[in-house]
Amino acid sequence: MVDAPGTPPRTRPGVVTLSSWLLILVAAIQVLNLIVALAVVGKIRDVLTDAYAGTSAESAADIAYAFSIITAVVSLLIAAGLVVLALLNNRGKNGSRITTWVLGGILFCCTGGGLLTGLTGGMTGGGTTTGDVPSSEEIQRRLEDALPSWYTPVNLLLGLVALLALLAALILLALPKANEFFRKPKAGWEPPVPGGAYPAYPSHPGQQGDPAYPSYPPAPGTPPSTPGGQPPSAPGGQPPSTPGGQPGERRDPEPPSGS
Repeated sequence: MVDAPGTPPRTRPGVVTLSSWLLILVAAIQVLNLIVALAVVGKIRDVLTDAYAGTSAESAADIAYAFSIITAVVSLLIAAGLVVLALLNNRGKNGSRITTWVLGGILFCCTGGGLLTGLTGGMTGGGTTTGDVPSSEEIQRRLEDALPSWYTPVNLLLGLVALLALLAALILLALPKANEFFRKPKAGWEPPVPGGAYPAYPSHPGQQGDPAYPSYPPAPGTPPSTPGGQPPSAPGGQPPSTPGGQPGERRDPEPPSGS
């Protein structure tokens, strides 16, 4: 996979790849469950309509039909979400891994509850009746007679496979190798590009291009200095001379007059 510039490349471990494939498998099972449910929803509605006809729960068939359609739509959305999460997990997105744990935990509870209900009591439970409403055992017997013989075994098998695959996918995402893969990589050292310019060092004060620093005023009686620290010169480039002599000549003081 490709990471951001300045970070070392990461290799996706096999546990993450396997977890993603298991999530895709669970999504495929959700689609199969949707197809199986839509194949028998009409017969279930007919059985409930005949069973509750003329009773106080006559609208139960329509409620069960609407619930089946809503469940089918939710299953389709969950399947699409699992595929998206699998693709994002392969890219090392830690947020998608956390979302997978949350959504997968909810789906695991729902799938396990539905599987347990199918194994223990079918679609209804108990044998009591209320008023003119038929007993749950009577409803279950009518459904078993109307539904195909393959419906219950296939439904239970798909639920069991989905439950185990989802549990394995969630566990694989929590292994140490997966944690290292989803951990945010640290920025690595980037070698200099051939032919690139290096940053210049700061220059010393006094060099050309540097700003001039303010100077202190000269002391009283001090001749002004010239650039470079040399004394001022006379016109023509000669140093100043004393009165009546040569430049640099020492003269003795003259005696007073009348001596």
